[in-house]
Amino acid sequence: MTGLNAAGADDAGARLERATNVFATLTKSEHGIRADQLDRADCIAVIPGFKKGAVVVGVGHGRGFLSCRNGGVWSAPAAIALDSGSLGVQIGGEEMDLVILSLDHDQRAKLLSDRFAIGSDASAAWGNGKSAHDDPNATILFYGVTKGAFAGFGLDGATLKPDESGTEALYGRKLTNSAAVEGGTSTPDVARPFIAQLAHASGR
Repeated sequence: MTGLNAAGADDAGARLERATNVFATLTKSEHGIRADQLDRADCIAVIPGFKKGAVVVGVGHGRGFLSCRNGGVWSAPAAIALDSGSLGVQIGGEEMDLVILSLDHDQRAKLLSDRFAIGSDASAAWGNGKSAHDDPNATILFYGVTKGAFAGFGLDGATLKPDESGTEALYGRKLTNSAAVEGGTSTPDVARPFIAQLAHASGR
């Protein structure tokens, strides 16, 4: 990884480790991600430590990683960022850990693009919240926990986009999310535990 920024690599490595633990927790929890939902997932994103901005009330931001199934195998991860402009009161000032399942392969190209808008590009629901059963046609499922309890926010208006600095820190070079996920990119050593956890939980 020539040209890799050491501080950036350490940050990406720490975030990957936390993302691995978050996903493991939410797949083992009684009210977490069900096996049948994992079976349907085309892509999975994990965003540890999503939080509301301290200065601008109602704005949320978090960074994490996304992997998709290619021939039944989970791809090398792409770094992503999630922004929300409408958190509501449930999250308060707390950080929350998020797992996002994309259930429709046809929306992958948009998911890996420069901007994926929840609500307009795909319908979404909270998988472990009361709204999960309100939208049976949702193709994006969110799971959010803070201090072990369910937490959520208004999904419409939330956007997923590439975290270019995160990807560069991970691979030591600039790489689009599509190239990372669908270009046959080798998984960096630091990301192998994360991909192994996805494979273990999904049974493949």
